Amino acid sequence: MWLYGNVSTTVIDPVQLTASDRCDACGARAYVRVELESGSLLFCGHHANQHLDKLSSTAKHIHDERSLLSEESAS
Repeated sequence: MWLYGNVSTTVIDPVQLTASDRCDACGARAYVRVELESGSLLFCGHHANQHLDKLSSTAKHIHDERSLLSEESAS
């Protein structure tokens, strides 16, 4: 938490994906964020598998949490 005079601001890590982040292609839970020069795209595991090869050459950053899919199915 940072304090600016009488105003306090909590900074949340913008990279971490939550259950409210949805795939831009189908609306399922997003597990991958692709940061592009023009903005960011969110993908579920299925659509990330389809599009990451094409997007990786132009992406500024890729945040991939697909490993959570195997953890969720194991529990």
